[in-house]
Amino acid sequence: MTNFQKPGNPPGILQESGDPSRGSNPRYLSADSLQSLQLNPREIAASIEHLLLGQKRQQAWNAPKAVITPPDGRYMMATLAAADDPPFLAVKALVLNPDNPQHGLPSINSLVTLLDSRSGLPLAVIDGNWITAVRTAGLSAVAAKRLARPDASIAAFIGCGVQARSHLQAFAALFPLTGVRAYARGPSRDSFCQTAENMRLTAIACQTAEEAIRDADLIVTSVTLSPQLVPFLDAHWLKPGAFVTMTDLAASWLRESMFVLDRIIVDDLEQESRMPKPLADPALVRGDLTGLVTGEALGRQSAGERTAFIFRGLALGDLAVAGLAYQRACEQLPDFPAE
Repeated sequence: MTNFQKPGNPPGILQESGDPSRGSNPRYLSADSLQSLQLNPREIAASIEHLLLGQKRQQAWNAPKAVITPPDGRYMMATLAAADDPPFLAVKALVLNPDNPQHGLPSINSLVTLLDSRSGLPLAVIDGNWITAVRTAGLSAVAAKRLARPDASIAAFIGCGVQARSHLQAFAALFPLTGVRAYARGPSRDSFCQTAENMRLTAIACQTAEEAIRDADLIVTSVTLSPQLVPFLDAHWLKPGAFVTMTDLAASWLRESMFVLDRIIVDDLEQESRMPKPLADPALVRGDLTGLVTGEALGRQSAGERTAFIFRGLALGDLAVAGLAYQRACEQLPDFPAE
């Protein structure tokens, strides 16, 4: 079984295998298989940072999203990212359908195809829902390391679904969390609070979003996108020193309140420049995630700053997690890849 990580590399950072024959018989990595790999938040963040630095060195590339929005409220998207170190290419196709829950399906379903970026040979087909959840929390973690206070102890979650759970795991690994505040309009809130309590955190199920946000150091908003969504979150509720990550394209936030934020970072300035509707007023944006990692964009400058990470999702994040999962599967899973 091939091991693609050279001895001495930092945990979670993939390196070139040098094996041009790999990928002749690609396999499917299901959500259960991916979960069994036990990738931890720190190594996921490290892999994302590695590719962001690689982008600066012209060793990794990230294409802007391709989006289709049919008139019935569906959101269809494709992303593409590639790297020479490690030599991987990832394509993700995703469909968000607000009607899916009525049929017992997740709102979002997606698939990732991983190729060798030199030969073009297929390596694996990977469950995209798992990749999206883990990648999104990983991107938030990379931003939070630079924008949140290191002593952050209370986290608020507006929306208590898959993204809330992924972010809870990531932030609990990076910050000294002691408590959680949760608000959601469906039955997921109580279940999420139970998950937090199982992690030995104090969990409070809040009756309003404002109640959850007011005293929080870290805020995650993952409100399901739909044509009927009306913004209801006010940045004035954020206390001095708070950091918020908006995984919902900031669609749940009142745009007129965003000026309260001292520092807004987006995931990709180039991608953002090509989008018909900006995530935030461009005059308020101080840089992107690559700039944060390379130091070209400033992170938190004072303890009292209110900071935010607003993002659509970065294809390099999908590549980082898919590549890391593929490597770990080659190390740990029997008969993967097939000979």
